Amino acid sequence: MKKKIRILITGGAGFIGSNLCRSYKDKFPDSEIVAFDNLHRRGSEINLIDFKNRGIDFIHGDIRCQEDLAAINKNFDIFIEASAEPSVLTGIHHPDAYAMQTNLFGTVNCLNFAVRHTGWFNFLSTSRVYSLAPLFNIPLREGDTRFFIDPDKTFTTGLSKDGVSEEFPVNTARSLYGATKLASEILVQEYVHAYNLNAVINRCSVVCGPGQFGKVDQGVFTLWVINHFLKKGLKYTGFGGNGKQIRDLLHPNDLFNAINCQFEKKDDLSGEIFNLGGGENNSVSLLELTRLCREVTQNEIPIKNVPETASVDIPLYITNYRKASQTFNWKPEYSVTDIVHDIYDWLKNNEDIIKTIFR
Repeated sequence: MKKKIRILITGGAGFIGSNLCRSYKDKFPDSEIVAFDNLHRRGSEINLIDFKNRGIDFIHGDIRCQEDLAAINKNFDIFIEASAEPSVLTGIHHPDAYAMQTNLFGTVNCLNFAVRHTGWFNFLSTSRVYSLAPLFNIPLREGDTRFFIDPDKTFTTGLSKDGVSEEFPVNTARSLYGATKLASEILVQEYVHAYNLNAVINRCSVVCGPGQFGKVDQGVFTLWVINHFLKKGLKYTGFGGNGKQIRDLLHPNDLFNAINCQFEKKDDLSGEIFNLGGGENNSVSLLELTRLCREVTQNEIPIKNVPETASVDIPLYITNYRKASQTFNWKPEYSVTDIVHDIYDWLKNNEDIIKTIFR
């Protein structure tokens, strides 16, 4: 990649976006990095001082507003769409207008801008596009601390002992959040076909690391570390309330490395979809995470058991990232332990801010 590039990141002051901004600035210090964000998520405003110190430009705007994007009036080598209302609980009780307008209609505005003003469009999607029914039907074994994929049972398309691949079903209900992201994926591919947009789609697992102001409905693994740090209680919710549900974690630095590798081969990847995640080796249950948080923070907190399971929650998701590994020689480098330590160090270095937000 040439050293002087121009990069636009929508959702650039959010957790993922801000980490990508910093990573690009660190790797390509002479480049122009523009973070575009509406500062909707609490805590995102904290990044602005650091952006100024690093020479990262910030534009306050909203992807729901076509005029906000049009006002940028610059061309970019890279456009990363990292803005979203990311809560999977969105819309369980009633449709959420903000999620629909941001995650779907906002994507249309970004695509229209990208066709005119960028050489490469990278759309950050989610593993939540995969259908709930086949996810519920993944054959499982229950161990002492987690659920496992049962290797002795018959697997559906896109499932193996290594987890869920890009061929896993997406043809039935998933969640309102997942539906908006899947619809956006389809639009990205249509723009590739109709307008020759050079674009790639990344279905990310749980991106987790320093700088994330986690909540129960989004960012719960970071919240787990935060509450141990602050000595605040938590809940094991769903699947009997035992904390055995499994996810694989992806550090934002590993995500950046994947995107950087993709850019090097961008002309060969347009329209492609990739699963990006930590995989089996970087999977963890909440029960296992509790033990790790206790070791790192030296704090033990009360954790309640809530057996009832939300309609959109699943007992296990593990990313099979084989396609990414084979296509552009990528694999995650950060372990779950690395991620927890990075979060803990960030909490210690920003304790006053953390306590203000998590009162």
